Amino acid sequence: MTGLVLKLGPGERILINGAVIENGDRRSRLNIVSPNAHILRLRDAIHPDEVTSPVRRVCYLAQLVLSGDADPDEARRQLLVGIEQLSQVFTDRDSRLLLADATTAVAGSQFYPALKSLRALMPREDRLLAAGSA
Repeated sequence: MTGLVLKLGPGERILINGAVIENGDRRSRLNIVSPNAHILRLRDAIHPDEVTSPVRRVCYLAQLVLSGDADPDEARRQLLVGIEQLSQVFTDRDSRLLLADATTAVAGSQFYPALKSLRALMPREDRLLAAGSA
């Protein structure tokens, strides 16, 4: 079967086409077969008040596409610009690999893998910001 497979933990919430769905008491697996469904794991969601840094802004934009609140074509352009800007700051090998993965995912309209790669930069960004304010 093709499509997206979601494995949910007990009580985990997801957003599908604007509806919040909460899993029951046991682990479960959902097969999403509709190709254009807007799906976001709420554990991965960034609240608008938390969008306080460059990495979080780019992550939030990917999240808006996943939730169906942003036009994918316009967001793709903005995401690629944002990733390029991040590449000016994150110059270590591991960060470069994450940014390359995010770029490839965005270019292929695979916004969840892009979000996953970009979220991995958040702890690094937090360390850079903490070091800069010390």
